[in-house]
Amino acid sequence: MILRLLAILLALAFACPAIAGAPDLATIARAQGTPDIPGLKMVWLSPWGDVEKSHPWRNIIVHQTEGPAGSARGGAMEQHKNPTRRGVMVWVETDGTVYWSVAENLVPTHGDGGNRNDNKYIDNGPTYRQVVGNNSIGVEFAGNYPDVTRGPTEAQIEAWRVLVKVLRARYGIPLDRVYAHNWIDFKDARYCEGCALATMAREWGE
Repeated sequence: MILRLLAILLALAFACPAIAGAPDLATIARAQGTPDIPGLKMVWLSPWGDVEKSHPWRNIIVHQTEGPAGSARGGAMEQHKNPTRRGVMVWVETDGTVYWSVAENLVPTHGDGGNRNDNKYIDNGPTYRQVVGNNSIGVEFAGNYPDVTRGPTEAQIEAWRVLVKVLRARYGIPLDRVYAHNWIDFKDARYCEGCALATMAREWGE
């Protein structure tokens, strides 16, 4: 019994420094290459470079595509081939897999307008013609076809819980600069695109 207890204590003694020395999320978020990010299944189509040389991203815009389950990979691959086409930098599949499709110094075409000035969802004073594609990271959640009102899956929500922290830590984006597409841009009247996910991110806080 005593030998068994000693073995457990020795195991803990060796494990604790390893745990203490493990990098935290903020440190990982400033890395280069294709780091393993705890809580995320990341497919790196474009590795991270030196964050100091990335485009000066100031906002995050949450999108939801009308593609079926399984479409995030195809969208991300097409975006990778043609980075500035209409689309986004980061794609999230219904199973929670995250595809980083575009290099950080390139700007995909999304969030064209920043043209919402009706204060319907948020105060649009700070966003009107200010929160647009060339200063905002786009994150696309796949899978709301054929019902555009369908919300994100549990796996997508759990991935988003980690991903939004990583994006904010990497680029120094404040919590109040996480936006739903519909909050800043006129879109489909049938549903509020990205609203549930952007609201979750703000409610989760720091």
